[in-house]
Amino acid sequence: MGYRKLSCALIGILISATVMEWLVADASAVVRRRVTIRSNPPGAVVYIDDQEIGVTPVSTTFTFYGTRKIQLIKDQFEIVTVKRTFNPPWYQLPVLDFIYENLVFQEVRDERVLEFKLVPLKNHKNSDLIQRGLQLRQRAQQGVLTPRPVETSPLRARYPTVPSRQLPAITGPR
Repeated sequence: MGYRKLSCALIGILISATVMEWLVADASAVVRRRVTIRSNPPGAVVYIDDQEIGVTPVSTTFTFYGTRKIQLIKDQFEIVTVKRTFNPPWYQLPVLDFIYENLVFQEVRDERVLEFKLVPLKNHKNSDLIQRGLQLRQRAQQGVLTPRPVETSPLRARYPTVPSRQLPAITGPR
């Protein structure tokens, strides 16, 4: 009889210790979501949902899945604007995500990589430019004015860490 009480007590202690460890366990059962954007050539400024992220190659975390507007801007290249949908993996579907994040104690990484090829700006022929100038002159004479383009600072002025094509000369100590 005493042996049976002792074994039941030990089993109860083991179960309660396991449950306590499970409840107090380190909350490392998280999903880390990250998107990396690369461009060829590198050095383009990246905007996600109209918020500036940085210069390619760049990585950032995200919280929610869904459709995102991604824009890449680089001097002398056409602006790239795309809408990309980030679909959740199976373990992030409703109900499963609760179970996975609360019962499975391991870190999961959801990393997405997007690559873009930037296209150089087209050089316009002189005849096209002359024709456009004549159209603008005609519209101005008719009283139709074209708004002046907004002056933008070059990307290199905003991001001096982007290496330029020329490296400064190294001088010795004086």
